[in-house]
Amino acid sequence: MRYDFKHYALYAALVIPLTFSACKKNKTAPVTPPVTNNSNTKQTATTDRTELTNDSLFLYAKEIYFWNESLPSYDDFEPRKYKTLSTPFENYKSNLFNIVKVSGSADYVSSSTSSRYSYIQDITLRNPDAIAALPGEQASVDLEGNGNDVGIYAISPVTKDNVTYKLYILAVSQNSPAGNAGLTRGAYITRINGVSIGSVANFNTERNTINSTIYGDPATLALEGYKIDGTTFSITLNKTSYKSSPVYKTNVLTAGTKKIGYLSYGRFSNTENSVAALNAVFADFVTKGVTDLVIDLRYNGGGYVSTAEHLINLIAPSSATGTMYVEHFNNTLKNRKLSDATILSNQPLLDANDKVRYGSDGKMLTFANVDYSVSGNTALFSKKGGLSSIQNVVFIVSGGTASASELVINSLKPKMNVKLVGKTTYGKPIGFFPIRLENRYDVYMSLFETKNSMGEGGYYTGIVPDVDGLIDYGDYDFGNPSDGYLAKALDLLAPGVTAIGSLNRVMSVSDSKGSTTPGKLLAEFENDKEFVGMIEDRYKIKK
Repeated sequence: MRYDFKHYALYAALVIPLTFSACKKNKTAPVTPPVTNNSNTKQTATTDRTELTNDSLFLYAKEIYFWNESLPSYDDFEPRKYKTLSTPFENYKSNLFNIVKVSGSADYVSSSTSSRYSYIQDITLRNPDAIAALPGEQASVDLEGNGNDVGIYAISPVTKDNVTYKLYILAVSQNSPAGNAGLTRGAYITRINGVSIGSVANFNTERNTINSTIYGDPATLALEGYKIDGTTFSITLNKTSYKSSPVYKTNVLTAGTKKIGYLSYGRFSNTENSVAALNAVFADFVTKGVTDLVIDLRYNGGGYVSTAEHLINLIAPSSATGTMYVEHFNNTLKNRKLSDATILSNQPLLDANDKVRYGSDGKMLTFANVDYSVSGNTALFSKKGGLSSIQNVVFIVSGGTASASELVINSLKPKMNVKLVGKTTYGKPIGFFPIRLENRYDVYMSLFETKNSMGEGGYYTGIVPDVDGLIDYGDYDFGNPSDGYLAKALDLLAPGVTAIGSLNRVMSVSDSKGSTTPGKLLAEFENDKEFVGMIEDRYKIKK
């Protein structure tokens, strides 16, 4: 079997045939007694694949789910009852959602039919060569940098007169069909597949057109409108696979005596896709004498903890030493001894080449050998790059700023002057690693909580910005000092000073029409095809 997560894969499929015997036998009693008993008389022998997988889902949760002590017994929960829906995938999703629901944790939202953090993914629906995407969908661009769409991230309908509106593009993926056609943030669309849009009176009808086309994962999309420089475009975009960079845009702006480096960063993709790109950006900042930073994470839903750690070390001053953050697992894992029986002993620990790892004693290493203690999961600062004396950083954030993005912000707060501009972040201080079931379904269960060096974390309702109440109109490109979010960020760093930069010569379509009033937003279209999460892919072996 091949597991795309390489050296940190979990092969839960190996456990399924043993579910009625090994899993039942090996359950580990929590350190703190759970709210209900651990009675398990209903888990009888079975050859039904759906029942076995449902068993595995629940039994993993009882041991590794962050809120495992709030879960009932097997007999009370009865995981095998989730088998009445049309497909196994739907049954497993229902099982996982009800595990989350019964926990009563921050993972559960009563008004939603899906959990806030945990999910299960059918890997056959992922992008080509994808490592990680999102719950049961194809991501716009996944965490390996693979795109598989037309490349338009999101749009924003803005009106200035309550009669007409402009449908601005908020972001375009690099090397995508839209990007190669010259579309950028700040361009706006007037026709979709030959249908005119832009009437406020007809917005509800036109909204359906927008949802079914731009947000409908189209194979072909015909668009007309205006580019950021005011010139018209009429193009047909064909969905294709492409390799994209996580960097949307960079710029260096001068504000009085300050040189302010700006980076718009889309996702914490794997090290191969992100690290070289980030290193190049910060090397350029060093060359240009940058004194302060603006990091735009408004569309960044997270990704790999290892990549987030690299960005933290690029931003942090050389004076930042000691603890960066700590990953806290549940008490069952944190206090487990190597001699304790555990379901994780069935899961081989693989290296980067998908080969089973062995210890110095020649025995196969499994996830039971991993150290889940606080000391074993404490990250330390280790300065990267030559930008060594930055003291001020402003993060541009939104409700889509989550997980690894929030980890970066929270980890830097004790070490430098950190400010936020935009909207309250998503609120996901929880991370995970995947469990593979049936060699087809990856389960991303909430596993650990992160806290910074001051023990601060728990931002389940999001991180509130210092400058709030802003609207992301999308009428200026990334890095343009006239962008509403960036303008506020620059004002925090250099109050009352007009910033200029290399992107200032291209303003927006609004400027070309002689108007600078942003107007109002008719609706917010959310892109639900981006990964939201925080994946740990490094493990310390318990001694």
